[in-house]
Amino acid sequence: MRFTTRAYSSFSGAIPPAKAKYVPSAGTYPKGFQASGVFVGVKPGNTSKPDLALVTSDRPCAAAAVFTKNKFQAAPVSFSRKLLQSKANAGLRSVIVNSGNANAVTGIGGLEDAANMAQTTDQRVGAQDSTIVMSTGVIGQRLPIQKIVDHIPVACHRAGDSHEHWLSCAKAICTTDTFPKLMSRTFELPSSPGIEYRIAGMTKGAGMLAPNMATLLTILATDAPVSPAIMTPLLRHAVDRSFNSITVDGDTSTNDTVALLANGAAGGTEVASEQSGDYEAFRTVLTDFSADLAKYIVRDGEGATKFVTIRVVDAATEDGARQVARSIALSPLVKTALYGKDANWGRILCAAGYALITPPTHAPSDVEDIIPEKTNVSFVPTDGSAELKLLVNGEPEQVDEARASEILEMEDLEILVRLGTGNKSTTHWTCDFSHDYVTINGDYRT
Repeated sequence: MRFTTRAYSSFSGAIPPAKAKYVPSAGTYPKGFQASGVFVGVKPGNTSKPDLALVTSDRPCAAAAVFTKNKFQAAPVSFSRKLLQSKANAGLRSVIVNSGNANAVTGIGGLEDAANMAQTTDQRVGAQDSTIVMSTGVIGQRLPIQKIVDHIPVACHRAGDSHEHWLSCAKAICTTDTFPKLMSRTFELPSSPGIEYRIAGMTKGAGMLAPNMATLLTILATDAPVSPAIMTPLLRHAVDRSFNSITVDGDTSTNDTVALLANGAAGGTEVASEQSGDYEAFRTVLTDFSADLAKYIVRDGEGATKFVTIRVVDAATEDGARQVARSIALSPLVKTALYGKDANWGRILCAAGYALITPPTHAPSDVEDIIPEKTNVSFVPTDGSAELKLLVNGEPEQVDEARASEILEMEDLEILVRLGTGNKSTTHWTCDFSHDYVTINGDYRT
C-alpha cells in the first residue's frame, strides 16, 4: 500500500482501491438538514474540485463545538467560539466550510473574512448569528473572500438531503485526504420508543494529527431533541474518546473544530438532564459514532500502510493510561518499526517508560502507573489468533520472529500493554510512518 500522490486542495476524486470500502454508497440522514459541496477555486491550483461545503437545518438547532488548543488559533475558530458563547449554544442553523486555505494567522482581516462567510450564509437561510465557520488548508494566507461569498448562494441553492448531497459536502472539506469520510446511523432513546432518530457526520484529516484534537474538521448532525445546556458535556465526552484518541504525526493544528448540531426534527422527549437515561443512551451513541468516524482519519493517515490500535489496560489511573498510549502512538521509532515490519518491542517499552516522567529541569518523581516488573507487552493479531507475547512481567519472551512477521504483514494490528497497577484502561488509534509521509509533506505548500 503506497500512495505517493495526494491532491492538496480538496478531494481529488480518485479513491485508492484499498480505501473504496470506507466510502458509503447510501445513508440515512437526519430530518431537517441539507448539505452541499460546490467548487470555488479557493486554492489557485484547484480548477475543478469542490472546496466549499454547507450543512444547514430548516429550523434552529442546539449546538456545541470543541476547538483546538493551539495558541495560534485560526480566525474561524475564534469567530465560532465567540458565536456559540454569545448564543448559549442555542439558535444555530448552519456550518459553512472552505478548504484550500486555513484563514489562520491572518490578523483582523481574517476575522472579518470569517464573519463575512457567516453573515452571507445567514442571509441566504433567513437567520441571524446562526452560522459556524470552518476553514482548512495553508496557514498564513488571506482567503479569496469575494470568490467564496459569491459562491455561498450557490451552495445554499444546491443543498439537498440525499446521499449524493451529503457525499459532495464531505468531499468539499477534504485536503490531502484520499477518500471522503462520511457516516450515518439510526438509534432510539429510552423515553421515546418507536421514534427512529438519525445521526450523520463527516470529517477530514490525514496529517498534522495529534490529540487535543487532531488536524481535523468534523460536522455532526442529529434530528434528536437535545437541550443546549447539555450539548457541551455530551460532545466533550465523545471527543475525548474519539478525536482526542487518534494520532498520525503528533502535530496539533490551528484549525481543529468538531461541531455538533441537534435540531429535534424527529420529535419525542427532549434530552434535557445529565442524570437521565436518554442522556446516557445518546452519549453512548455519539461517542461510538465519533470513534468510528475518527478511525477513518487514521486509516487515511498520510503515507500510512497500517491501522494500529493501542490498548493500555490495568493502569492505576485513566489519565496515566492515556498518556502511555499517546506516548507509544507518537513515537517515530515505534511507527517506523511498524512500517518496517520489525517486532521491536523495546521501542514500545521505551515510549511507555518516558510517558509520565518529569521534564528535564525537574527532579525525578515516582510514577505509580508504571512498575517495570509488572509490565506486559503483546501484539494482538486481528484475525482472531492468539496474541504474541513480547514482554511478560518485565521479562522478555523468546519472540517467534516468523509469527511476528505474519502479524506485522496485516494492515490492522493491536498493541496491548498491561501495566498491572490498577483497573483503568484506554484505547488509542494511530498508524505507521512510511517514506510517503515525508514525500507528501516535503512539498505540501507548493
